[in-house]
Amino acid sequence: MALVDEIRTYMPVNQQEEADKALMLDHLANDPLAFDRSSPAHFTASAWTVDRAGTKTLLCYHRIYDSWSWVGGHADGERDLAAVAQRELAEETGVAHACMVPAGASPIASLEVLGVLGHQKRGQWVSSHVHLNVTYLFVADPDEPLRIKPDENAGVRWVPLDDVLTLSDEPWMCEHVYRKLIARTRSVLG
Repeated sequence: MALVDEIRTYMPVNQQEEADKALMLDHLANDPLAFDRSSPAHFTASAWTVDRAGTKTLLCYHRIYDSWSWVGGHADGERDLAAVAQRELAEETGVAHACMVPAGASPIASLEVLGVLGHQKRGQWVSSHVHLNVTYLFVADPDEPLRIKPDENAGVRWVPLDDVLTLSDEPWMCEHVYRKLIARTRSVLG
């Protein structure tokens, strides 16, 4: 299924997702650079990864945000965002055998438009910009070996699902993204 079809068939769970879905569809239709970091608003993909029972999730300690967070990254020209999410999961955590789980009629688990403040990355300044983020739900084996990606994270670990809300130092992400993904996990795998 093409990304535009994935987003069109995605059923938003709240007003935030309704607004973000419309914005993403607009960028897909009108921004030829929507998959390139050179655009001030560009697509990214995240992998919300849980164990088979849906009781634990995989987090990394993100160096830029100085917080425990989900896994994800830039499309960098790739239009198959599920593949981007799976690639980022393997690169950032070492988990190479995760399986994507559809979260409904669309394979998408959540949609978010995320503002990113300017920051240093690998010694270079990155100006403030917007991530048009598409999240996919993956199931993985917690016994699969983990590894960090030193230039991006300082730790990788499985945590009980509800602990995400206390481990993350990003209140907005907890309230508007992680809480939603925890509920989605329970509805899909519960």
